[in-house]
Amino acid sequence: MVKKSTENAAAKTAPRKSKVGLREIAAAANVSIATVSRVLSGNNRVDREIQKTVWAHAERLGVDPGQRNQNKTLAFLLSNRAMLHAFHSRILGGAEAQCAASGWDVLYLSFHYPLQASWTELHLPKVIQRHDLVRAVILAGTNSVELLKLLDHRNIPAVVLGNNAIGSQPELMKHDVVFVDDTQGGFEATQYLLQLGHRHIWFVGTTRLPWFARCFQGYRNAMQSAGLEPCQSSTESADDAESGYLATKSLLARNEPVTAILAGNDFTAHGVYKALREKGLRVPQDVSVIGCDDTVSTLLTPALSTTREFPEQIGKRLVDLALNRITKPGQGPQSITIPTEFIPRESCAPAEPPVRAASRVGAVRQSVR
Repeated sequence: MVKKSTENAAAKTAPRKSKVGLREIAAAANVSIATVSRVLSGNNRVDREIQKTVWAHAERLGVDPGQRNQNKTLAFLLSNRAMLHAFHSRILGGAEAQCAASGWDVLYLSFHYPLQASWTELHLPKVIQRHDLVRAVILAGTNSVELLKLLDHRNIPAVVLGNNAIGSQPELMKHDVVFVDDTQGGFEATQYLLQLGHRHIWFVGTTRLPWFARCFQGYRNAMQSAGLEPCQSSTESADDAESGYLATKSLLARNEPVTAILAGNDFTAHGVYKALREKGLRVPQDVSVIGCDDTVSTLLTPALSTTREFPEQIGKRLVDLALNRITKPGQGPQSITIPTEFIPRESCAPAEPPVRAASRVGAVRQSVR
């Protein structure tokens, strides 16, 4: 009994390890306890600089930001794209898999808004403004930097697919961004055609859209490195296949010499196929064709050579950046670039003399007779 009493007395007099609470963090950060409570619970309506100060002192005092808010949900916002879009639905699949592996949930939302509108004219879905429900937003589809400005204004953490962001690049790089290196992809695809002896290579796709513009940049770099003039044919259309079809018909109608076409994406290449066949031209015997993104390439006949962009990896890296932003809210903007892989298939062949649509169609008709 004496021993037990001694142990109890020792336990009472032994120094206890103090638990860091809101009061200690507030004192260190020189803010109110209520402000600390709002910041640690994920309330994004607190000034961003104050948030950074609170998180910095909380981390120094051993508080884990990821454990303060028990809700573990990210919002996947697919902007200005069809819900079952072949490329972006695979990004969603990668994001969902990474969330599941990390013990997080993902909330899917479709969002359409005018890309030219100012951030003051945009209205966010109400659910992503609920800091008690959504911790950060993943932006896929096609987005403007104005939406990023609005999210900043509302203090909502966001990560974005940079290839499809329209607007100021310096403004974009203030945020966490995942890029696909489709500029290098366009360069490698063009180099492949050059190695096959092609010199009359055309790019089909509108450079008004950033994902086409980046691929065109790689194409242009390869052409100029080879001492050749870049050539582009484009038609404005919301439908990529239609755009490829009309741009190729226009190219052929001008009777331009062409032995190969690099299309801005696979759906555009689908339209290129259709226009060539209507003119009696064969792929790849008369014109070689390459696409970009590897979405429908194996569904085309012949199978389309293309640049693989790994959309599932894009989704996973977007989630990684979002979770990193949640646990380290005060760090600077992060950027990840995912490499591409050129996939040669049956749509390319060594160059023959350049096709001129009118003469080639005439020759085809004579051979048929």
